[in-house]
Amino acid sequence: MTIQECYAALGGDYEDVIGRLRSERLVQKFVLKFPDDGSYRLLLSSLEEGNDAEAFRAAHTIKGMCQNLSFTRLANSSSELTEALRRGDREAALALLPQVKEDYERTTAAIAGFKAAIPL
Repeated sequence: MTIQECYAALGGDYEDVIGRLRSERLVQKFVLKFPDDGSYRLLLSSLEEGNDAEAFRAAHTIKGMCQNLSFTRLANSSSELTEALRRGDREAALALLPQVKEDYERTTAAIAGFKAAIPL
């Protein structure tokens, strides 16, 4: 799997990110680091614990990383979740969470497929 195929699989915009970072090596570096970020786990645990302020911070971080990396699908769903939490609309946030989970899992699965295809 190439980095371009990875972007297609995760619902991203490779042309946008390469235009921003200007180096495929940098794109690959940051893409491969994405699953190690703890913001997604923090989002889930914060929502479960009822800590909406911390959940907002985590969702906002995910949104920002996804926008910077042009992970369009996950950027859009995490943005909607961020805005629901910003408004204090916990019910809407919980309703949006399944889409964020699906998009996050799709993103990390595509990244895992890309990582597995990198020659040692």
